[in-house]
Amino acid sequence: MKDVHTAASTGYTRQSSNYEQGRPDYPSALQGWLRDTLGIGAGTPVLDLGAGTGKFTRLLAALAPRLTAVEPVAAMRERFSERLPEVPVLEGTAQHIPLADASQQVLVCAQAFHWFADADALREMHRVLAPGGRLGLIWNVRDETVDWVARITEIITPYEGNTPRFHTGRWRDAFAGSRFSAPQLTTLPHVHEGSPQTVILERLRSVSFIAALPQAEQDRVMARLQDLVDNHPALKGRERVAFPYQTQAYVCQRLA
Repeated sequence: MKDVHTAASTGYTRQSSNYEQGRPDYPSALQGWLRDTLGIGAGTPVLDLGAGTGKFTRLLAALAPRLTAVEPVAAMRERFSERLPEVPVLEGTAQHIPLADASQQVLVCAQAFHWFADADALREMHRVLAPGGRLGLIWNVRDETVDWVARITEIITPYEGNTPRFHTGRWRDAFAGSRFSAPQLTTLPHVHEGSPQTVILERLRSVSFIAALPQAEQDRVMARLQDLVDNHPALKGRERVAFPYQTQAYVCQRLA
């Protein structure tokens, strides 16, 4: 699939159902940031780029009736339409957005920008945003100050390969010389509560580079995560756990 990393197209096609079940939602406080910092209101044209199954779009839809989604992976668009039939979801990529010049006032990427953080994508985002438009970048980031969360990172990181990842910070390089202001950060605390099966195992199964592994290797990774759930003192025997996150939200202004 042109413009889409193999790990994304393969992993998200295979695990679109796990993505919906295992991924955390977003803190309700983020609505205030969307309204006050990004300036989203009832009349604001908003694009959700890389919308996936619509987990973040559901938060946006409560604020922005003039909302359009773009998602390149067909399996993700299918699940999006099942859950948000009232929101148009178009096939497209960050480098080829199927919308008119200066047609959007706000463009938002949730859990997605690191996949397409390059000059071509920012040039296309600049094109579809109106003068004075805002770009919002949002990630739910695992809180690795908690020891069992750090252990999860140790288990899965060797499988990253060349997969673009938020934690490397390389996504920031795209802003050098771009026609956007530097990203300004707001951080919100967040937790994903549920059974260990949902918030740990299904969550990690939905990670693109894990989902793209051959089945036997994926099974070995999941067995190690199951062992962590079964034996770590903070997880052992728990019917429900609270997986800690930070929600990091960045705003950038479209420059002339």
